[in-house]
Amino acid sequence: MKYMRIPATTANMGPGFDCIGMAFDLYNYIGFEAVGEAGYCELTSSGESGSIDLTKENLIYKAYAAVFHYMKQPVAGIRMHFENNIPYSRGLGSSSAALIGGVKVANAVLGEPLHDRELLKIALQFEGHPDNIAPALLGGVVISGIEENGEVFYRKIVPPANLHCTVIIPDYPLATQEARKVLPKQIAMQDAVFNIGRMALLVDALHTGDLQQLALAMEDRLHQPYRMSLIQGMEELIPQAKALGALNVTISGAGPTVLLVSDREKDFSPLLPLLEGKGVHARIIPLRPVCEGAAIIER
Repeated sequence: MKYMRIPATTANMGPGFDCIGMAFDLYNYIGFEAVGEAGYCELTSSGESGSIDLTKENLIYKAYAAVFHYMKQPVAGIRMHFENNIPYSRGLGSSSAALIGGVKVANAVLGEPLHDRELLKIALQFEGHPDNIAPALLGGVVISGIEENGEVFYRKIVPPANLHCTVIIPDYPLATQEARKVLPKQIAMQDAVFNIGRMALLVDALHTGDLQQLALAMEDRLHQPYRMSLIQGMEELIPQAKALGALNVTISGAGPTVLLVSDREKDFSPLLPLLEGKGVHARIIPLRPVCEGAAIIER
Protein backbone atom coordinates (compact mmCIF):
# COMPACT_ATOMS: atom_id res chain seq x y z
CA MET A 1 0.00 0.00 0.00
CA LYS A 2 1.22 3.50 -0.84
CA TYR A 3 0.59 6.56 1.29
CA MET A 4 -0.39 10.06 0.26
CA ARG A 5 0.25 12.89 2.73
CA ILE A 6 -1.80 16.10 2.42
CA PRO A 7 -1.19 19.21 4.55
CA ALA A 8 -3.71 21.33 6.40
CA THR A 9 -4.08 24.87 5.09
CA THR A 10 -5.21 28.29 6.15
CA ALA A 11 -6.96 30.52 3.62
CA ASN A 12 -8.20 34.11 3.34
CA MET A 13 -4.87 35.12 4.90
CA GLY A 14 -5.45 38.62 6.24
CA PRO A 15 -6.64 40.73 3.29
CA GLY A 16 -6.36 37.85 0.80
CA PHE A 17 -10.01 36.77 0.75
CA ASP A 18 -10.43 33.74 -1.56
CA CYS A 19 -6.98 34.28 -3.11
CA ILE A 20 -4.13 33.40 -0.72
CA GLY A 21 -3.47 30.38 1.48
CA MET A 22 -0.66 28.58 3.27
CA ALA A 23 0.19 24.94 4.05
CA PHE A 24 0.94 23.71 7.58
CA ASP A 25 2.73 20.73 9.15
CA LEU A 26 -0.53 19.06 10.17
CA TYR A 27 -1.42 16.20 7.82
CA ASN A 28 -4.07 13.81 6.64
CA TYR A 29 -2.89 10.53 5.13
CA ILE A 30 -4.46 8.25 2.55
CA GLY A 31 -3.24 4.68 2.27
CA PHE A 32 -4.21 3.37 -1.16
CA GLU A 33 -3.87 0.50 -3.60
CA ALA A 34 -5.59 -0.31 -6.87
CA VAL A 35 -7.68 -3.47 -6.43
CA GLY A 36 -10.59 -5.24 -8.05
CA GLU A 37 -12.49 -4.37 -11.17
CA ALA A 38 -13.32 -0.92 -12.48
CA GLY A 39 -15.71 0.84 -10.12
CA TYR A 40 -14.76 -1.20 -7.04
CA CYS A 41 -14.49 0.96 -3.92
CA GLU A 42 -13.40 0.00 -0.38
CA LEU A 43 -13.02 2.86 2.11
CA THR A 44 -12.07 2.90 5.79
CA SER A 45 -11.06 5.70 8.14
CA SER A 46 -9.50 6.53 11.49
CA GLY A 47 -8.70 9.65 13.49
CA GLU A 48 -10.95 12.73 13.29
CA SER A 49 -13.56 10.87 11.24
CA GLY A 50 -16.68 12.65 12.45
CA SER A 51 -19.60 11.56 10.28
CA ILE A 52 -17.40 10.74 7.30
CA ASP A 53 -19.20 8.95 4.45
CA LEU A 54 -17.49 5.68 3.48
CA THR A 55 -19.46 5.20 0.27
CA LYS A 56 -18.84 6.53 -3.24
CA GLU A 57 -20.37 9.80 -2.05
CA ASN A 58 -17.21 10.41 0.00
CA LEU A 59 -15.51 13.63 -1.18
CA ILE A 60 -12.13 11.97 -1.58
CA TYR A 61 -13.61 9.23 -3.75
CA LYS A 62 -15.63 11.72 -5.81
CA ALA A 63 -12.45 13.70 -6.52
CA TYR A 64 -10.63 10.43 -7.31
CA ALA A 65 -13.34 9.42 -9.78
CA ALA A 66 -13.40 12.89 -11.35
CA VAL A 67 -9.82 12.44 -12.57
CA PHE A 68 -10.77 9.27 -14.45
CA HIS A 69 -13.79 11.04 -15.95
CA TYR A 70 -11.48 13.88 -17.02
CA MET A 71 -9.18 11.32 -18.67
CA LYS A 72 -12.20 9.54 -20.19
CA GLN A 73 -11.17 6.26 -18.59
CA PRO A 74 -13.05 3.73 -16.39
CA VAL A 75 -12.62 4.47 -12.69
CA ALA A 76 -9.99 2.04 -11.41
CA GLY A 77 -10.97 -0.12 -8.44
CA ILE A 78 -9.42 1.26 -5.28
CA ARG A 79 -8.92 0.48 -1.61
CA MET A 80 -8.29 3.56 0.55
CA HIS A 81 -7.79 4.14 4.25
CA PHE A 82 -8.14 7.71 5.49
CA GLU A 83 -6.10 8.79 8.51
CA ASN A 84 -7.65 12.13 9.45
CA ASN A 85 -5.76 14.57 11.65
CA ILE A 86 -7.15 17.84 10.27
CA PRO A 87 -10.29 18.81 12.22
CA TYR A 88 -13.52 19.02 10.22
CA SER A 89 -15.28 22.34 9.57
CA ARG A 90 -12.79 24.35 11.59
CA GLY A 91 -11.15 26.51 8.90
CA LEU A 92 -8.02 24.38 8.38
CA GLY A 93 -8.77 23.02 4.91
CA SER A 94 -10.20 19.57 5.67
CA SER A 95 -12.33 19.56 2.51
CA SER A 96 -9.43 20.82 0.40
CA ALA A 97 -7.20 18.09 1.81
CA ALA A 98 -9.87 15.57 0.81
CA LEU A 99 -10.13 16.93 -2.74
CA ILE A 100 -6.40 17.16 -3.30
CA GLY A 101 -5.89 13.74 -1.75
CA GLY A 102 -8.45 12.25 -4.12
CA VAL A 103 -7.02 13.79 -7.30
CA LYS A 104 -3.43 13.01 -6.32
CA VAL A 105 -4.25 9.37 -5.57
CA ALA A 106 -6.00 9.04 -8.93
CA ASN A 107 -3.08 10.64 -10.75
CA ALA A 108 -0.68 8.23 -9.02
CA VAL A 109 -2.82 5.21 -9.98
CA LEU A 110 -2.86 6.45 -13.59
CA GLY A 111 0.91 6.86 -13.71
CA GLU A 112 1.10 10.66 -13.16
CA PRO A 113 -0.25 11.88 -16.54
CA LEU A 114 -1.64 15.18 -15.22
CA HIS A 115 0.19 18.35 -14.19
CA ASP A 116 -0.61 20.45 -11.13
CA ARG A 117 -2.66 22.97 -13.12
CA GLU A 118 -4.93 20.20 -14.42
CA LEU A 119 -5.33 18.69 -10.95
CA LEU A 120 -6.30 22.11 -9.56
CA LYS A 121 -8.86 22.54 -12.32
CA ILE A 122 -10.47 19.19 -11.48
CA ALA A 123 -10.52 19.90 -7.73
CA LEU A 124 -11.94 23.36 -8.40
CA GLN A 125 -15.16 21.77 -9.69
CA PHE A 126 -15.98 20.89 -6.08
CA GLU A 127 -14.48 23.85 -4.17
CA GLY A 128 -15.31 26.90 -6.29
CA HIS A 129 -12.21 28.88 -5.26
CA PRO A 130 -8.55 27.79 -5.21
CA ASP A 131 -7.13 29.50 -2.10
CA ASN A 132 -7.21 26.29 0.00
CA ILE A 133 -6.69 23.63 -2.66
CA ALA A 134 -3.63 25.34 -4.17
CA PRO A 135 -1.45 25.26 -1.02
CA ALA A 136 -2.73 21.76 -0.19
CA LEU A 137 -1.39 20.64 -3.58
CA LEU A 138 1.70 22.82 -3.87
CA GLY A 139 2.75 23.64 -0.31
CA GLY A 140 4.09 27.00 0.82
CA VAL A 141 2.11 30.22 0.51
CA VAL A 142 0.13 30.34 -2.73
CA ILE A 143 -1.55 33.30 -4.38
CA SER A 144 -4.22 32.01 -6.75
CA GLY A 145 -7.28 32.93 -8.72
CA ILE A 146 -9.44 31.97 -11.67
CA GLU A 147 -9.04 33.37 -15.18
CA GLU A 148 -12.07 34.34 -17.25
CA ASN A 149 -11.75 31.06 -19.19
CA GLY A 150 -11.95 29.06 -15.94
CA GLU A 151 -8.25 28.21 -15.74
CA VAL A 152 -6.47 28.53 -12.40
CA PHE A 153 -3.47 30.84 -12.08
CA TYR A 154 -1.10 30.67 -9.12
CA ARG A 155 2.23 31.82 -7.75
CA LYS A 156 4.00 30.07 -4.89
CA ILE A 157 5.98 31.90 -2.22
CA VAL A 158 8.41 30.12 0.10
CA PRO A 159 7.33 31.09 3.64
CA PRO A 160 9.91 33.10 5.61
CA ALA A 161 11.90 30.90 7.99
CA ASN A 162 11.05 33.18 10.91
CA LEU A 163 7.28 32.97 10.39
CA HIS A 164 5.67 31.20 13.34
CA CYS A 165 1.98 30.34 13.45
CA THR A 166 -0.33 29.27 16.23
CA VAL A 167 -3.92 28.17 15.77
CA ILE A 168 -6.68 28.26 18.34
CA ILE A 169 -9.21 25.58 17.42
CA PRO A 170 -12.60 25.83 19.18
CA ASP A 171 -14.58 22.68 19.91
CA TYR A 172 -17.49 23.70 17.67
CA PRO A 173 -17.68 23.56 13.85
CA LEU A 174 -18.54 26.37 11.45
CA ALA A 175 -19.61 25.42 7.94
CA THR A 176 -18.15 27.57 5.16
CA GLN A 177 -21.64 27.99 3.68
CA GLU A 178 -22.87 29.48 6.96
CA ALA A 179 -19.86 31.79 7.21
CA ARG A 180 -20.50 33.08 3.68
CA LYS A 181 -24.08 33.96 4.47
CA VAL A 182 -23.02 36.84 6.73
CA LEU A 183 -20.90 38.51 4.02
CA PRO A 184 -22.28 41.59 2.25
CA LYS A 185 -23.05 41.42 -1.47
CA GLN A 186 -21.41 44.83 -2.00
CA ILE A 187 -18.55 46.62 -0.24
CA ALA A 188 -17.53 50.24 0.04
CA MET A 189 -14.77 51.55 -2.25
CA GLN A 190 -12.63 52.55 0.74
CA ASP A 191 -12.78 48.97 2.08
CA ALA A 192 -11.63 47.60 -1.28
CA VAL A 193 -8.72 50.08 -1.36
CA PHE A 194 -7.90 49.20 2.26
CA ASN A 195 -7.52 45.51 1.36
CA ILE A 196 -5.62 46.11 -1.89
CA GLY A 197 -2.94 48.12 -0.09
CA ARG A 198 -2.57 45.56 2.66
CA MET A 199 -2.46 42.65 0.21
CA ALA A 200 0.48 44.31 -1.56
CA LEU A 201 2.18 44.81 1.80
CA LEU A 202 1.53 41.17 2.76
CA VAL A 203 3.19 39.86 -0.41
CA ASP A 204 6.20 42.12 0.23
CA ALA A 205 6.46 40.94 3.85
CA LEU A 206 6.41 37.30 2.76
CA HIS A 207 9.06 37.86 0.08
CA THR A 208 11.40 39.93 2.24
CA GLY A 209 10.83 38.23 5.60
CA ASP A 210 10.13 41.62 7.19
CA LEU A 211 7.42 40.20 9.40
CA GLN A 212 6.90 43.36 11.44
CA GLN A 213 4.84 44.49 8.44
CA LEU A 214 2.27 41.80 9.26
CA ALA A 215 0.81 44.04 11.97
CA LEU A 216 -0.66 46.11 9.13
CA ALA A 217 -0.44 43.67 6.23
CA MET A 218 -2.88 41.11 7.67
CA GLU A 219 -5.68 43.55 8.44
CA ASP A 220 -8.94 42.97 6.58
CA ARG A 221 -12.28 44.62 5.90
CA LEU A 222 -13.83 42.16 3.43
CA HIS A 223 -14.81 39.21 5.61
CA GLN A 224 -13.38 39.28 9.11
CA PRO A 225 -15.54 42.12 10.54
CA TYR A 226 -18.68 40.24 9.46
CA ARG A 227 -17.58 36.79 10.61
CA MET A 228 -16.20 37.76 14.00
CA SER A 229 -19.69 37.59 15.47
CA LEU A 230 -19.75 33.86 14.61
CA ILE A 231 -16.57 33.19 16.60
CA GLN A 232 -17.17 33.41 20.31
CA GLY A 233 -14.63 35.49 22.22
CA MET A 234 -12.55 36.56 19.22
CA GLU A 235 -13.02 40.29 19.71
CA GLU A 236 -11.66 40.06 23.25
CA LEU A 237 -8.97 37.60 22.14
CA ILE A 238 -7.25 39.95 19.67
CA PRO A 239 -5.77 42.54 22.08
CA GLN A 240 -4.78 39.83 24.55
CA ALA A 241 -2.99 37.81 21.84
CA LYS A 242 -1.12 40.90 20.65
CA ALA A 243 -0.08 41.64 24.22
CA LEU A 244 1.44 38.14 24.33
CA GLY A 245 3.47 38.77 21.16
CA ALA A 246 1.21 38.05 18.19
CA LEU A 247 1.93 40.35 15.27
CA ASN A 248 -1.60 39.82 14.01
CA VAL A 249 -4.69 37.72 14.66
CA THR A 250 -6.98 36.59 11.85
CA ILE A 251 -9.71 34.09 11.12
CA SER A 252 -8.31 30.94 9.53
CA GLY A 253 -10.33 30.18 6.41
CA ALA A 254 -14.00 30.68 7.23
CA GLY A 255 -13.38 29.97 10.94
CA PRO A 256 -13.92 29.24 13.71
CA THR A 257 -10.17 28.57 14.07
CA VAL A 258 -8.16 31.70 14.80
CA LEU A 259 -4.65 32.15 13.37
CA LEU A 260 -1.94 34.00 15.32
CA VAL A 261 1.26 34.97 13.48
CA SER A 262 4.54 35.95 15.12
CA ASP A 263 8.24 36.22 14.30
CA ARG A 264 9.34 33.79 17.03
CA GLU A 265 7.85 31.09 19.23
CA LYS A 266 5.38 32.46 21.74
CA ASP A 267 3.35 30.97 24.57
CA PHE A 268 -0.32 31.73 23.96
CA SER A 269 -1.71 29.30 26.54
CA PRO A 270 -2.88 32.20 28.79
CA LEU A 271 -5.58 32.82 26.18
CA LEU A 272 -7.41 29.60 27.08
CA PRO A 273 -8.90 30.90 30.35
CA LEU A 274 -10.26 33.91 28.45
CA LEU A 275 -12.08 31.60 26.05
CA GLU A 276 -13.25 29.29 28.81
CA GLY A 277 -14.75 32.33 30.50
CA LYS A 278 -16.85 32.72 27.34
CA GLY A 279 -17.89 29.07 27.54
CA VAL A 280 -15.56 28.06 24.69
CA HIS A 281 -13.35 24.98 24.96
CA ALA A 282 -10.43 25.12 22.53
CA ARG A 283 -7.04 23.68 21.63
CA ILE A 284 -3.96 25.81 21.02
CA ILE A 285 -1.53 24.23 18.54
CA PRO A 286 1.73 25.70 17.20
CA LEU A 287 2.10 24.99 13.49
CA ARG A 288 4.92 25.66 11.05
CA PRO A 289 4.44 26.59 7.40
CA VAL A 290 5.67 23.86 5.05
CA CYS A 291 6.96 24.14 1.48
CA GLU A 292 5.86 20.69 0.30
CA GLY A 293 2.29 20.00 -0.70
CA ALA A 294 0.53 16.66 -1.17
CA ALA A 295 3.00 13.86 -1.92
CA ILE A 296 3.53 10.12 -1.70
CA ILE A 297 5.68 9.24 1.31
CA GLU A 298 7.26 6.17 2.86
CA ARG A 299 5.66 4.91 6.08
